[in-house]
Amino acid sequence: QVQLVESGGGLVQAGGSLRLSCAVSGRTFSTYAMGWFRQSPGKEREFVAAITWSGGTTRYADSVRGRFTISRDILKNTVYLQMNSLKPEDTAIYYCATTGINWAAVSWGQGTQVTVSS
Repeated sequence: QVQLVESGGGLVQAGGSLRLSCAVSGRTFSTYAMGWFRQSPGKEREFVAAITWSGGTTRYADSVRGRFTISRDILKNTVYLQMNSLKPEDTAIYYCATTGINWAAVSWGQGTQVTVSS
């Protein structure tokens, strides 16, 4: 079983930056990739970004490409999401997740709130 704990959310003005962290523990040896997803009120949870645990291959949603950067520190067992040029529409609860080879989420963290004011 894998445990995921997110941190780093908060309130920021439009145009600002935040960095989310996801501490990973437990049975990580079979994890293919790590991803970030988000969910806004009244909307379905959506994919944001993902990175393979071993090779560092990344994937981004069109809405965040060029503004967000996903990275991982294998020694610290931590995944990061650097979010720049934030927009009000980025407001959501952000969830860290392990993903399979098809990038679908397998295990979820508890989420961290990101609020971008205009």
